[in-house]
Amino acid sequence: MSLYSWRRVCNGVGMGRVKYNIALIVANVLFGANFSFYVSLTRHYLDFQQIFMLQVLVAALFFIPFALFSGRSYRITLEDFGSIFVVAIMVVYGWMYMLLWGASQTSPIDASTIATLGPVFTLVTAHIVAPQPISKVKIVGAVVALSGAVVLLSDRGRALLGTTGEAFGNALVLCAVVAIAANTVLIKGQLRKYGETVVMGWYYIIGFIMAAPFFWPQIEGLNPLRLPLVPMLELFYILILGTVLPMWLLYVGASHLTAVHTALYRYIQPVVAAVLSLLRGQNIIDRANIVGAVLIFTGVILVVAGNIIGNKAARLTQNLPENVIQKRG
Repeated sequence: MSLYSWRRVCNGVGMGRVKYNIALIVANVLFGANFSFYVSLTRHYLDFQQIFMLQVLVAALFFIPFALFSGRSYRITLEDFGSIFVVAIMVVYGWMYMLLWGASQTSPIDASTIATLGPVFTLVTAHIVAPQPISKVKIVGAVVALSGAVVLLSDRGRALLGTTGEAFGNALVLCAVVAIAANTVLIKGQLRKYGETVVMGWYYIIGFIMAAPFFWPQIEGLNPLRLPLVPMLELFYILILGTVLPMWLLYVGASHLTAVHTALYRYIQPVVAAVLSLLRGQNIIDRANIVGAVLIFTGVILVVAGNIIGNKAARLTQNLPENVIQKRG
């Protein structure tokens, strides 16, 4: 196969912009490792609210200068700022806070498996923003995937409607997944218009202003350097390699690729989380893990496949002559 032919094949399957695909892959690898470290820290060393405030603080220190010193910040329209404000709440409280709270209650394997439901909510949000015909394949896939989440929510020893227990933790992780899946679609236009770092700077200006009055007391007097070596390294991983870097990479990839790409690469997260948690003795794979994972993975594959088939059909229809379309109608 010639180089030209290979490029055409890559472009045809959406792999032409390799760096954006790599950005999504690396982001999901880094996010996947977070689950094991969340569980380790919240069970033995820190409250999840402390980790949350430290995440917001570190992300603010890194990204806010990009917003304050960029000329593009002062061209943001009122409408775009409204979108950024809503998505900032979804990122800081809907995703970061809910994910940490949920991970502190459940296992890394459960949390990361539920995280793979993101593709379903990503594509559903994309459909709401830009409505398309919904195929039976997508409907079946969404039902199958959500039934996998129901397995993980119901096949646990404690009640869902409490404030502790794995089922409650899984429900919180599900809320976080919905938030992060929806925001990558809702903010796509602003990311392309103003740039990833500028938009994220405003996320954390808003997030820090809203979080500091409530959670700053949680970290007053806290010195991460006094932690034992392993948890100290876990915390620094979460704050830098698990928050700042993957969040930026996620938006770099999501702003240039389709919702399908963002959806498919999420499968990396449970693989990384499961390997780490098993190696560290944090979890064992049980019946609920297997059944839930099979249902969720199968459902997401059906949803993504239905989306790909629908897009191809739409492109073929657009390329057909008008008289052919009328005859088919």
